Amino acid sequence: MENNYTEFQQEESFDYKALFFKLYRYWYFFILTIFIALLIAFLFNKYTKPIYEVKTTVLINDTKGGEMDAQSLMGFGFMNSQQNVENEIGKLQSYTLVNEVVRDLDLYIAYFREENFITKELYKDNPFVLVFDSAHLQPINLKFKITILNNKSFTLEAEGKNIKLYNYKEYEVYKNPGKENEVNILIDSTFSFGQRIIDKNYNFKVLLNESYNPETDSDVSFFFIFNNPDKLTKQFQAFEIEPIKEESSILKITLKGNNVNKSINFLNKLTEVYLSRNLEKKNRAAENTVSFINSQLGIILDSLNYAEQSLQDFRTNKKVMNLDFQATQVFEQLKDLEGDKAMLELKNIYYITLKNYIEENMGLEDVLIIPSSLGIDDPLLNDLTKELTNAYSEKQEKLLSSTSKSPGVIMMSQKIEMIEATLLENLKNILKNSQIAIGDINERLNELEGKVKNLPSTQRQLLGIERKFKLSDNLYNYLLEKRSEAQITKASNEPDNEIIDIARDSGEAPVFPKKSLNFVIAIILGIVLPVVYILGKDYFNDSIVERKDVENITKYPIIGHIIHSNRDTQAVVAESPKSSIAESFRSIRTNLQFLGQGTDDKQTILITSDMVSAGKTFTAINLASIFALYGKKTVLLGFDLRKPKIYKDFGLKNIEGISSYLINKSEFEDIIQHSPIENLDIIMAGPVPPNPAELIASKKTDLMFEKIKEKYDYVILDTPPVGLVTDAFLLMKYADSNIFVVRQNYTNKKVFGSIMGDLEKRDLKNISILINDVKLTKSSYGYGYGYGYGSGYGYGYGYGYGYGYGYGYYSDDKAQEKDSTMKRIFKNT
Repeated sequence: MENNYTEFQQEESFDYKALFFKLYRYWYFFILTIFIALLIAFLFNKYTKPIYEVKTTVLINDTKGGEMDAQSLMGFGFMNSQQNVENEIGKLQSYTLVNEVVRDLDLYIAYFREENFITKELYKDNPFVLVFDSAHLQPINLKFKITILNNKSFTLEAEGKNIKLYNYKEYEVYKNPGKENEVNILIDSTFSFGQRIIDKNYNFKVLLNESYNPETDSDVSFFFIFNNPDKLTKQFQAFEIEPIKEESSILKITLKGNNVNKSINFLNKLTEVYLSRNLEKKNRAAENTVSFINSQLGIILDSLNYAEQSLQDFRTNKKVMNLDFQATQVFEQLKDLEGDKAMLELKNIYYITLKNYIEENMGLEDVLIIPSSLGIDDPLLNDLTKELTNAYSEKQEKLLSSTSKSPGVIMMSQKIEMIEATLLENLKNILKNSQIAIGDINERLNELEGKVKNLPSTQRQLLGIERKFKLSDNLYNYLLEKRSEAQITKASNEPDNEIIDIARDSGEAPVFPKKSLNFVIAIILGIVLPVVYILGKDYFNDSIVERKDVENITKYPIIGHIIHSNRDTQAVVAESPKSSIAESFRSIRTNLQFLGQGTDDKQTILITSDMVSAGKTFTAINLASIFALYGKKTVLLGFDLRKPKIYKDFGLKNIEGISSYLINKSEFEDIIQHSPIENLDIIMAGPVPPNPAELIASKKTDLMFEKIKEKYDYVILDTPPVGLVTDAFLLMKYADSNIFVVRQNYTNKKVFGSIMGDLEKRDLKNISILINDVKLTKSSYGYGYGYGYGSGYGYGYGYGYGYGYGYGYYSDDKAQEKDSTMKRIFKNT
């Protein structure tokens, strides 16, 4: 037996086959959990709003247009490019841009359809449309339920408390200081399509459109909601945006939503507005130039018309058509000088305008005009103006992702102040130099004026009129030319960035819920949850369940196992000698005979357990019966002096027995009773003594065992549990083999381990373990009967020690025994 135990310990520590049969025992549990999990997955897929994913891509070009700065020359140009991409991402995700898209798409009203407990958002396919008065307050986030009765009328239901009102004209939630800003609304009535539905808290009407289908839309529940544009903007800001590859300037914009068409329209409108803003920014300088030129053209045109009319009237009245040779020379010189002076004065107007805006700290980015567009060729002024424009743009980009108090924005503000200071100083110098140039021209004009006085009166008057006409005409043509150039520049402008792929419906399945994946997860959970439950229950189970539980606790050999009995009697072997239980006891008898070799075919066998109801009395009765059936003279001793019960199972009396013999009140021959089974005698416990342990320890016990062993071949001792009293320990010295009974799903591992540890410390060699009440099923693995050994003994689960642990073995249990009717605790089932 010890060799077999050592070999078993060397076997594989984990038995996968045993695990399989342990789980297979609960096959119905797996089917149930898989079915429930699949049902939940089905309902989840059916009633969860699907979420679709829509994508678009945008190329971000380098706005420097090929210019090389210090970082580019040193090989770090990618850093500027990456920063530009991050800035553009900030623009695309900005609140102002998304809010403009929401307004352009007119997403103030959301329409829904309810059918079979499923709510579906409608977009561009709703059978009716809501027309509301934007100047009137409207209730937001309130559900207006509509049921279309026919093409003329409908029912409208709405009920809500503490509803906020929204002003769609001012784009803000209505707030009335000192009064309640939330209202209660109740509507339940029938209206006609086109009828104005008006109240102090709402004002709208419902109209049918071309999407209405009487067959599918009548008697169906619809509802609409007034959206809060601010909250709607924040919802749409949740789209994802990232480069398609690291260090790439192509951005992929992804939006997830319940309605594909709505998401597509939003992304396409987002990129459209984004590019149009970029183009508007590029056109702003040209528009400012055209606006400035138009303002000057209006002034010059009046002067030109007046000069032209004066020249025509003078020629008609004086009969003079042209100047003579001398007057022509003077005229040409005057014309050139006055033209130069007019250009300087025009440029001065621009300088002064720019200077005033800088000094007054006005919206400079809205009035900046590129100097070269007006023919101003000053390199420093052009560079400063361009640098100031870029600084304003960079500051606005930083404000998209940070506050005005952030270090980056503060640095940009300081940079703008430095550029403006430099620009102001440059403008002052230019204006000063321009005044000097104008003064020089005025001196030269004064000299020519002296020559004009020497001309004849008629020629002198004609010269003066033509001077004014030519000056206005040349200046007017110059401005027209510059305006045309600015308009051509505006017309030729294109956005810096471009759309690579527009958002479109590719017909892909929703990204959530993933129906196939959910079913797979349901199947996995349907398998995993029972496994976790079974193994967890097994792990936290304190009872002996498997053969390995015993082997892990003690080194004592397992002599066999007794399968579960459904019979009402204890004497199963006597009543059913051909049953499987009887075969289990025959296997144990064979093993005991093998262990008892060299004992002259005589054995004294002690049977005990760690607690009540383990089946020791059941084992003792049937083991004694199996030896008697074998033709051996056998005696069964009821040494459970505290709770004698054996006599009830055999229908005998307990008037005399071991206790009366040990106190010398009965003779040895008087305490022996014959059982209905041939070759089997029984010695009852007798009346319950006050000192059972002392009686067992007396010398009279030695004499009794001498007489018993002389008369019988096999002596079977039914003793009390060793976990409760010491009686069994006192009797072990008389036994050739001590059988310790453990019961599957009942014997506690800790109690059993404690007792086994105590026995091993005493170095007792003649102890064997018998496993009782093994429940065999179709899924039990490694079990047979007839030899008493197997690699397992079935699988079941249970907890605790059972009610009445130790009952009847202590003096304080007697009152309870008198007051209650207990079931037979030695019954196997």
